[in-house]
Parts: sequence; structure tokens; C-alpha cells
Amino acid sequence: MSKLPLEGIRVLDITQIWAGPYTTQLLADWGAEVIRIESTQIAPIFTRVWSRERAAPIPGVWWIAYPNWELGENRANRFALFNVHARNKLSGTMDLTRPEGRAVFDSLLQISDVLVENNTPTTMSKLGIGYESVRLQRPDIIMVRMPGFGLSGPYKDYRSMGNHGEAISGHSWLRNYTDTDFSEVSTTTVGDGVAGLYAAFATVSALRGRRRAGKGCLIELAQCESMASFMPRQILEYAMNRRIPSALGNRHWSFAPHGCFPCKGEDQWVTIAIGTDNEWEGFVEALRGPEWAQDSRFATVTGRFNNQVEIGQHITAWTQERDAYEIATLLQGHGVAAGPVVFDEDAFSDPQYQARGLFEPVTHVDCGTHLYPGIMWKASGHPNKIRTPPCRLGEQNNYVYSDLLGYTPKECLRMEVEGHIGTRYAIDDS
Repeated sequence: MSKLPLEGIRVLDITQIWAGPYTTQLLADWGAEVIRIESTQIAPIFTRVWSRERAAPIPGVWWIAYPNWELGENRANRFALFNVHARNKLSGTMDLTRPEGRAVFDSLLQISDVLVENNTPTTMSKLGIGYESVRLQRPDIIMVRMPGFGLSGPYKDYRSMGNHGEAISGHSWLRNYTDTDFSEVSTTTVGDGVAGLYAAFATVSALRGRRRAGKGCLIELAQCESMASFMPRQILEYAMNRRIPSALGNRHWSFAPHGCFPCKGEDQWVTIAIGTDNEWEGFVEALRGPEWAQDSRFATVTGRFNNQVEIGQHITAWTQERDAYEIATLLQGHGVAAGPVVFDEDAFSDPQYQARGLFEPVTHVDCGTHLYPGIMWKASGHPNKIRTPPCRLGEQNNYVYSDLLGYTPKECLRMEVEGHIGTRYAIDDS
């Protein structure tokens, strides 16, 4: 395999749950050596485990899944939400709350290029880790901080997750349906993904700047602000016209008809989006010119927009007698945007994904062999794939302590006895 673009860059990772780990996943995928800084003294919920209590996972909830719904011998290595973003990474354990662990961390900083964290600012303050302190160890280091609401302002110390950023940006409001109460809106994690992408881009930009100017920097990425920037149309609608966009459900502000329609079979659906008169004509042709479609009220975009309920009833009567893939293929052949709504099992067998090799088999000591989503983009001259399975807790301790930092076997044994080096949590209820 040819050299990847970020090879030679070392990243220290003190990230939790999803947004931060997604950032470092992207960096690791493209060659950076990412070392997760972890502790054996506490099991971080929603990061490596789903609960600190002795309890079985809840079946059917994707982000707390364990293989075969079993905790296994070491649950720290079996949590699906962690493993999906921990490929190509390393794990070293140390207790940052004690001077000995902090000394190890400071030594690592001296030979690293980037530090990424997405904790609440108060957490990092308690640890004494800030940009000024890390610069003492590595003056040209790039520190990426990703708190939910930033490092200043009245919300700076609030704890948050991706769905909070979505709510404060207005995205949650827009996902409501016109005929249901807002309390029925489901939880999504789009905000985590958006923040992770922005932070990875900012990191690479800073590395480029450091190569040219020789200086590091502090990158402050407030997750709620990254999500707000993802919503420019709605925000400008209010700023320019003083109008608050209403919830659209499956509808669209300029496409009509636009929606998700039931198909033949149990819980099978197809999405259809028609934006122009030409597309409407293609749709009518695909349906072989049904009488209802000849109504003059449906001849223009405005007319169709004002009569979406009635049109939707006609489309539903047609789709529910047909297969979702059959409908999508037929409509696409007539220039209409349409696609089936797939389950995860459908995605694994989808011919497009199969042809492009999206899913890669990964063998993990504690989880077995499963298909994982692969590298997210392709780059000419840089063939890429998942190189190593998700890192197990403390799996690379020997590399960190002995190879990188030069600790002797006797010193490593002492650090293990003191609770810094380890591969299981000190109190493990698995």
C-alpha cells in the first residue's frame, strides 16, 4: 500500500462518545497514528460501555449493542458504538488525575502533533489540560477542543450530546411532522457527524498551516455552532424575512409531490421527489397516464404543492401494490428521483455497495468477524482500507510506554501496580 497522506502525524485522543472519536477516526483512516488516552479507573458510558451498572443491553437499541447481545468477558472491547469508530487506532492507558499519569501524558505530548478532546470544559480544567499547558510540552502542537457550546458564553459549562446541538440549531424542530406533537420527534445524531467532519477538516488545515509557518494553534469548535452552520436556509429565512420555517415532515419546501410512500410487503417504503414539470410528466408517463393525474390542478409546481394531500393519496394507492425497488427502478428510468428505504440488512446486500466494496470484514479478538463500514472516500494514488481492528483497552500499552517513552520493564510493572497500565477496568461489572 502506498504511503497515506497523514502518515508521520501523531494524534493524542481524549474523546468521548461520537463527535470527537469520529474526528480522530477520519485522521486515523488516512494514516495518522491516533493514540487513545484512556483510564482503567473509570468506564466511560456511551464511549466504551453503555452503563456502569451490571445490566444486560437493551435489544433493538443500536448504539448500545453488543455482539449476540452478550456482555462477554471484557465489555470494554465489545461495545458497537465504540468499535465502529475505533479502527486504525491505538489505545494506551494512564490515570490523568494523578501526577504519575500526567507525567506520562506530558511526555507523549512532547512527541505528538495534535491533541483532540470533546469533553465539557470543566472536565479539562479539573485535569489541568488546556492549550497553554500543552504548549509548554510542545510549542507547535495543534489542540482541537470540541465542547458542546464552546469555551465561552453562558452555556460553556453545559454538558451536551449531539441531539442538544440539533435542538439549539433548529434542526429538531424541522424534523417534526405536521400532524403530530413535537414530543414524538425521534433522537438523531447528525450533529455529532457534522462536528466530527468539521473538526477533521480544521485539523488538516492547521497541519498545513503549521508546515508553512511552523506554528501550532488552538482550534475551538463548538458543536452547536457547527450544526447551526449546517442550517443556513432556515436561519436566513428568519434573519431576512422574520419567518420561522414550519415543520415539513416528509415534505419539501420546493418539491411536490415529495415524500415516503408505503409499498408492497411489511414495512416497505419508497421515497419520491418531483421538482419540475418535466419530472411530473415523466412520473405520469411511468404510471401510464392514470386519469387522476390529468387533473389541471396538478399541471404546475404550485398546483401540486397546494394539493399534496390528495396527490399523496393517489400515489399511495399505486405504490402499496408494488415492490419498492421495482418502483425506484421504474421512476428513475423516467427521470424521477426515487429510492427504496432500506433496512441495515438491505444495505449489506445492496448491489451498489457490493460493487464498490463499502463494507469490509474485520476480525476482532473479543467480537469475532463482522462487516464494518469501510473508508468513506477514495483517493487516486492512495488505495485505502481498514488496516487494524478496533483497539482494545490498553492494547498498545507496551508500544506507548516502552517503545515511545522508553520505560523499563520494572517501571512498567510499577505503573501497572499503581493502576495506570491495564487492559481491564479497576471495577469491572461485566
